[in-house]
Amino acid sequence: MRGGRAAPPFHARWPPDSFFPVPSATSSAASTTRHPRVIEAVRWSPDGTAVRIIDQRVLPGDYVELDLRTLAEVCDAIATLAVRGAPAIGVAGAMGLVASLAPHANAASDAFAGRLAMHAERIRATRPTAVNLPWALDRMLRRAERATGAPREILDSLRDEATSILAEDRAMCRSIGEHGVALLTPGARVLTHCNAGALATGGMGTALAPIYVAAERGAAVSVFADETRPLLQGSRLTAWELARAGIAVTVLTDGMAASLMQRGSIDLCIVGADRIAASGDVANKIGTYSLAIVARHHGVPFYVAAPSSTIDPAVPDGEAIVIEQRGADEVRRPFGRLIAPEEAAVYNPAFDVTPGEMVTAFVTDRGIVRPPYDFSRWGGE
Repeated sequence: MRGGRAAPPFHARWPPDSFFPVPSATSSAASTTRHPRVIEAVRWSPDGTAVRIIDQRVLPGDYVELDLRTLAEVCDAIATLAVRGAPAIGVAGAMGLVASLAPHANAASDAFAGRLAMHAERIRATRPTAVNLPWALDRMLRRAERATGAPREILDSLRDEATSILAEDRAMCRSIGEHGVALLTPGARVLTHCNAGALATGGMGTALAPIYVAAERGAAVSVFADETRPLLQGSRLTAWELARAGIAVTVLTDGMAASLMQRGSIDLCIVGADRIAASGDVANKIGTYSLAIVARHHGVPFYVAAPSSTIDPAVPDGEAIVIEQRGADEVRRPFGRLIAPEEAAVYNPAFDVTPGEMVTAFVTDRGIVRPPYDFSRWGGE
């Protein structure tokens, strides 16, 4: 099996009824709120020795969970997109650092410190664009600096910190959903790109969080999901998780979004982000910039949903964001099938940058932020 080590791997399907009734705190005891069953993309394994992830490379055909214990497994899972999405890789990186260091808990203090630094640097190098990964690892290293005692005690402190990062991400996702649901009128038709849902975070997602909160409240919202080429995170992942939650979703190829807006069939766009510069410029999955241009032309609001940890005040604008370049075969032979000549050159950036001036508003865990944007004083902690 590719990537990490399952413990053991298993295949599962959600039950047909993907909603369960929960009493509403704001309604009478007789009424209920329908909560979509939101998946957990990243969490500790039951015994706490590994990071358990959903292997997103094999969705939607198979549901497989992997337990990551070693440094190689953690790095491979992040680099090969078994776990992906800016918040999720930040969480997985922090938790994976702990899991990978567990066998060295009895090492000498100097040796443990050196291994800690090496493991953090290896994990950091797997994906250069999303800010959440270095943010989470820097936070773990600061916690290690403050910790006292033997390596085993430092490792306990790091485990507590990683668990806090996971819990905070879940809370930030919920907060984004609560703030963003105000943007959704009854029957709203939402266009999204890539996957910024539960699969991309430790919680209920960023761009999809308002959708989930609306569903909890019984609001009828429909989602149009761009396929998001070349790896189809929209059709494979966004459509999969929304369908599992019982939320109406329609898949379209990336080139069809303009036609939908021209017909007046989209009310708003909501996308996620991998890094937000101080100026409000946004790095997100390739194709986001095109979507923003089309939305502006047709007068469709274009929102970016992201937690505070995705805002990087140290980066002044989009030109300073490093864009990850991925392998040619992701385009030339996606999923193993040759669809372009071997001799053809391939341009395959994982992300593009949308200027802040094209963003109608940011939906964050701190609230909705409207222009003019200045995130120079924002930070992840």
